[in-house]
Amino acid sequence: MPPLLRLAAAIALLFFFLVGVNGLGDGFKNLGKGLIDSFFAATENPFVGLMIGILTTTLVQSSSVTTSLIVGLVAAPENPLPIASAVPMIMGANIGTTVTNTLVSLGHMGRRAEFQRAFAVATVHDFFNFIAVAALLPLELSTGLLRRAATWLASSMTGLGGIHYESPLKGALKTALVPVKGAINSVPASSQFKAVLLIAFSGVLIITALFLLVRVMRASMQSRVEVYMTGALEKSAFIGLVVGIVATVMVQSSSITTSLLVPLAGASVITLQQAFPITIGTNIGTTVTALLAALAATGPHAMAGVTIALVHLLFNVFGGLLIYPVSRVRQLPLEAARLLAATASRSRLLALIYVALLFYVIPALCAVLFG
Repeated sequence: MPPLLRLAAAIALLFFFLVGVNGLGDGFKNLGKGLIDSFFAATENPFVGLMIGILTTTLVQSSSVTTSLIVGLVAAPENPLPIASAVPMIMGANIGTTVTNTLVSLGHMGRRAEFQRAFAVATVHDFFNFIAVAALLPLELSTGLLRRAATWLASSMTGLGGIHYESPLKGALKTALVPVKGAINSVPASSQFKAVLLIAFSGVLIITALFLLVRVMRASMQSRVEVYMTGALEKSAFIGLVVGIVATVMVQSSSITTSLLVPLAGASVITLQQAFPITIGTNIGTTVTALLAALAATGPHAMAGVTIALVHLLFNVFGGLLIYPVSRVRQLPLEAARLLAATASRSRLLALIYVALLFYVIPALCAVLFG
């Protein structure tokens, strides 16, 4: 296949994949709106708040959606959500957002070596966020460090007006789903059944687009563009960090950015070490959505919304500074991801169990038992 045609095919398949991801999130939101609303009711227990943040984000497939909802609740004119209760939920959203790229990696299960590379790049995001939460949540509960720093920063932003930005890509994705949603809405059935149809359609679209995208990426792994890209990433981790931030700000979704890394890793275009700083950058870039939403809020508790959005930013910045600069600490998520990927490549069932337990079963059980 000629290089230009291969590039066009990859872009088209990538677009359809992202349409599927967007539709999956919409389907879960339509299916579980009442359930999601009830999750935010019991947040005084920080552990429950953490689990709620994880589960809510896995259902809507977007930490940006979850954090924007939290900002809205914190800034609500009546009965606002306390900032202290919202902080663990924000951290949980960081963990929950990694489910998308982990699910994407399962599309490589048919090829053992390829799956091992893809699963390692997907789960290094998981382990990075686990370590950041394990270190910073106890510190926050005992000292209020993030909350105090965010409050100080928010006070310096007094007088800033609201900022509105709509990602062009997200607009295109929503437009592509309009005829699908129109066809589904014409079905004489309950809203829950229609949500299930949208989820099913999106799942098929994701699997099909991913399967074809993997084939295209594998065929193009030796192209000059990829050689230049990997060469740039090898020169400086800072470049990868900036790439992650900029790409995520543009599409307003860390799930999209990190999901793009998975097929690249599966096709040996990038390595785990090259993908890691990009992943850290996506964590920082995704905080922009909630911050823009907070700056657009009005009312007596508007500054509280800005404060919790800044907590999200500071959590990801501090997490990156805590883990990446020190070589021994940096190796923890990398080695954990390698070990899990090697084990999962030998037992594909383990990978499925890992995803089900970590992102759905354990958070749901904890939210019900301790909430």
